[in-house]
Amino acid sequence: MSNQMKLSLEQQFNIRSFETQVKGMSHEQAQEFLVKLYEQMLMRDNMYKDFIRHQWGIDSPPRV
Repeated sequence: MSNQMKLSLEQQFNIRSFETQVKGMSHEQAQEFLVKLYEQMLMRDNMYKDFIRHQWGIDSPPRV
């Protein structure tokens, strides 16, 4: 992994904590959790896209 892509110690800790949480889930709970997590990822994606559009002025009507 490149230096830019390395995780901080806090992020590594969060991954271990997440791993512990997931290991305690039933199969059905894990599936439901993954669907919700994916939905949140898509929503975050949309938020970033909207933010970039706004910052770049793409969402504004052209100025005359």
